[in-house]
Amino acid sequence: MNMAFRSKTTPTRLSTRLKKAATALLLGTFSSLSLAMDQVTFQLDWLPGGDKAPIYVGMEQGYFKEQGIEIKISHGRGSTDALTKISTGIADVGLSDLVALLVAKANDQVPISAVYSVFSQAPHAFFTVSDSNISSVAQVEGKKIATSLFTSSNIFLPLLFSVNNVDESKVNVVKANPGALNPMLLTGNTDVVISWITDVEKYKAQAAKAGKSLTVLPWYDAGLDFYSTAVVASDRFLAERPDVAKRFIKAFDKAVKYTWENPEKSGSAVHKIVPEVEVDVAADTIRSIHTLVHNDVSKVHGLGHFDSTRLATTWKWTAKAQGLREGAFNPEAAVNRDYFSE
Repeated sequence: MNMAFRSKTTPTRLSTRLKKAATALLLGTFSSLSLAMDQVTFQLDWLPGGDKAPIYVGMEQGYFKEQGIEIKISHGRGSTDALTKISTGIADVGLSDLVALLVAKANDQVPISAVYSVFSQAPHAFFTVSDSNISSVAQVEGKKIATSLFTSSNIFLPLLFSVNNVDESKVNVVKANPGALNPMLLTGNTDVVISWITDVEKYKAQAAKAGKSLTVLPWYDAGLDFYSTAVVASDRFLAERPDVAKRFIKAFDKAVKYTWENPEKSGSAVHKIVPEVEVDVAADTIRSIHTLVHNDVSKVHGLGHFDSTRLATTWKWTAKAQGLREGAFNPEAAVNRDYFSE
């Protein structure tokens, strides 16, 4: 009698098949989740470092992932470069000096809006060696000041002199390569250098090797008080993906708060994604720029928020420094508050 052949599956084989099926299902699920993540390209205004920590913290802590967002970071070469890349669609959102955005909006109506204030104080400062007896801006009269060729600080220097009654004709201002500034100061080839507070730790480390210490004189303590670094986004991104924009800012705000509550861990987050940035250097930078983020302005108006009066003051200083007519542009046109709410 012919009997039909029956294939038998052993328990071991069945278990193996089930495991393979489960693995395939999981891989398919992860693949679907990955495809479902909203892609956002973030444009830095300069190279990675502690002052850029929030974007890296948001990635490392999973804040963007929680919001269904996957971040791609692009390095930059200044605010103008960042604004160009965002306005042309190369990036969706990024960092820029608010002053640069105000000028770009006033002159060319670039399709970009500021959506979150990161530095509510500007980082411009004088650096001098501690034994120079220069303890205020007013005391630079009759001194030599070295500055880099293209820093935006140069635009505001005449205003700083004016506000502090410094005779500009009695100050010798020379321009040099950024890398030469601190060596010039430490070797006595200049009395003062102009730099940003974000560079304090680098300058202090170089000074320590030379057996010297530095005094830093922030310009916001000398009368030039205005907004600086902000998160900016293309108007197209805001209009076409408003929900993504809101979720991005929510995650970024969470990262800002974590960054300055946890400098060491935040420095580590930067290092994990950008290994060439040392943990200690990033953490020290985060601590050194604390007052740019947490200050009387952010205390009153809240982290990330733009106050109309301060925004108007920022434009007033900008217009004066750039030789623009203050009444020709409304700075509110450069800010969009619709995508950020605590």
